[in-house]
Amino acid sequence: MKLAVIATLAAGASAFAPTAQKGHFLFRALFSSHALFNLNLTCHVSNTSQRSTALNAKKVGPKLQYVPCISTDDLPAPGSATSGVAGGLAICIAVDEKGSVFALGDKCPPVNQPLSFGKVVGGTIADPVLGTQFDLKTGEVVSWCPSGLGKLIGGIFDPVGVPVYPVQAKGKSVNVQVDVNYKANFEADYWSGILDAQGKSNGKYY
Repeated sequence: MKLAVIATLAAGASAFAPTAQKGHFLFRALFSSHALFNLNLTCHVSNTSQRSTALNAKKVGPKLQYVPCISTDDLPAPGSATSGVAGGLAICIAVDEKGSVFALGDKCPPVNQPLSFGKVVGGTIADPVLGTQFDLKTGEVVSWCPSGLGKLIGGIFDPVGVPVYPVQAKGKSVNVQVDVNYKANFEADYWSGILDAQGKSNGKYY
């Protein structure tokens, strides 16, 4: 719209210029208006970009800290596991046959069923559905999807282990060392606004 108005004004002004200068005057006026239009467009895009990035939350550095996960009264029997939450992360608390306690991520790759439903034996814990065995100390794969269903599904995916966490008992609590900023940093990648289609009171999108 601005370009059209300026072009009209330039054409009107050129009518009063000497004949030899009319074409030159009109060309310069149109060139100047085109540059002005591009400048305004660039400023508009830049401002829009700044507004959109301002909606993203700032990330913070990792912060490792021991936080309560489960009560010592809820520790499972040797050879089994249970689930807990530490720093917003799903944690599998496993106890081997000798009574040693381990903490691992509670989602089994590749389909994320709870690892805490698995059986603990021989220094490993087994995925209850696909049969994958994970090393209790390192989380690395010992045997990938050996069950019947596992062989059908596991062949589609590369073997992936699970995270492991330091664990300690303090008083009546089993504490796990996690990055307490991990959940907030994960959520920082998602838009937060006034309207919340999912009904979360904090406006987060997952």
